[in-house]
Amino acid sequence: MQPDRILRIALIGPESSGKTTLAEQLANHFHTIWILEFARDYIAELNRPYTYEDVLFCTQQQQKMEDEGLKKANQLLFADTELILHKIWLWDIFKKYPLELDVEINKHQYDLYLLTTPDLPFVDDPVRENPHRRDYFFNLYEQELIKRGFNYTVLNDSGSARLKKAIEVVEQFLREKKHSTSL
Repeated sequence: MQPDRILRIALIGPESSGKTTLAEQLANHFHTIWILEFARDYIAELNRPYTYEDVLFCTQQQQKMEDEGLKKANQLLFADTELILHKIWLWDIFKKYPLELDVEINKHQYDLYLLTTPDLPFVDDPVRENPHRRDYFFNLYEQELIKRGFNYTVLNDSGSARLKKAIEVVEQFLREKKHSTSL
């Protein structure tokens, strides 16, 4: 199947729920690329607390990285994060977000969202802030996906079982896309 455009799949979920590992594994399995989360390294390298403007900068850079990645992707592009996560991050920390972010979320809707459950053990690092609020964030992300009517699947389990389920979901998604374009 040669799509008219690259199909974009976003990994969304709470901290330490396996998004990065899964994005990389899926990209390897499907022989394409994945876009890592810009904010992780950026925030980790700051020598001060991050600001609202820092998060907005991370949002812009994430989009730029993805736009560049689309030029190199092979049929699919996997994104380790996306704009819904940034919106909720801004609201949670700063109690505000730019309203145009809602427009951008709809404008840059992914073809499929893989929502990772927080059932993996929490791995602490200097960037992670919410070890005891992972269920809370999972529910916020799912509510946002439902409210917008976005196509998503919840991924639970761990390790090879999670990867196997994710591969099956993506393969089914591709079969459905191929069928709908051949009608």
